[in-house]
Amino acid sequence: MVAEPNNWGRFGPGDQRGTLNLLTPGTVLAALASAVTGQVISLAMPIRGATSSPAPTTVPHLRGRPLPQHFMSVDGGDYAAGTRPIGAGLRMADDALMVTHHGTTTHMDALCHMWAGEELYNGHPAARVRSYGATRCGIETAGGVVARGVLFDVPRHLGLDHLPVDFRVSGDLLAEICDDVRPGDVAVVRTGWPLVWESSPQDYWAGQPGLSADGGRWLAARDVAVVASDNAAIGGLNARQLADEDLADDLHLILLWRHGIHLAEMLSLEELGAACAGRGGGEFVFVAAPLRIEGGTGSPINPLAIL
Repeated sequence: MVAEPNNWGRFGPGDQRGTLNLLTPGTVLAALASAVTGQVISLAMPIRGATSSPAPTTVPHLRGRPLPQHFMSVDGGDYAAGTRPIGAGLRMADDALMVTHHGTTTHMDALCHMWAGEELYNGHPAARVRSYGATRCGIETAGGVVARGVLFDVPRHLGLDHLPVDFRVSGDLLAEICDDVRPGDVAVVRTGWPLVWESSPQDYWAGQPGLSADGGRWLAARDVAVVASDNAAIGGLNARQLADEDLADDLHLILLWRHGIHLAEMLSLEELGAACAGRGGGEFVFVAAPLRIEGGTGSPINPLAIL
């Protein structure tokens, strides 16, 4: 059992969903009131190209990770021998998609993604995570997420385009931006770091800004359902694409393992940031649904913000 404050046992000994349990029907209905204009914004990065094209490398990603691949049969040059006839004068193109999501595209981490010792979140045995999948806390247990979203646009608050590479967002700074965080909210933290990719992938790989351990604990104390960001790891990364914090302060362990808070990473937040700044508020309806990958440590998602 972990020593510091946590949610182990809070939602029952068999719980595998963590603070997503706070998204009761009443909480969801209340969250829907956050939509005012009906504008819908996708918060997902695109999945581009195929192995015959450099397109996958043109989207922000962590160096050295397998990139998502999109194949089509329309020209007969990819995974199948041409298009498929379906009737007189008609043909159909098919798709095949291969996605390794962690560090390469917009995704949600499952509670089995990271742990310490021999136990997953809530004391489930870590031995249940095998090469064929996790039989506890897999991404299929998350279900759909419909919640009130709160945007913490940190660089805009500080008058910057993006945060510096070594910047860590504290709880005090989060409170300064918005102290109205409610149980079941989705906290969305914009760092602006994907903008760096547009000018230099090498600079993007030099590290990443993100939440501090204190910032993560501040959100956990407010019972958020999900923490989301446009960076690759919620917390910051160094030039080796690793966290500098020790295990006690590791954001994945604080949020996923101790508190059962799912993480959504590598979101595209520029359009949302501009829209929220234009209307003078960062509240919206957040909608996302991971694929039901049984035993998966995570899943690609296409999060939506409804303003």
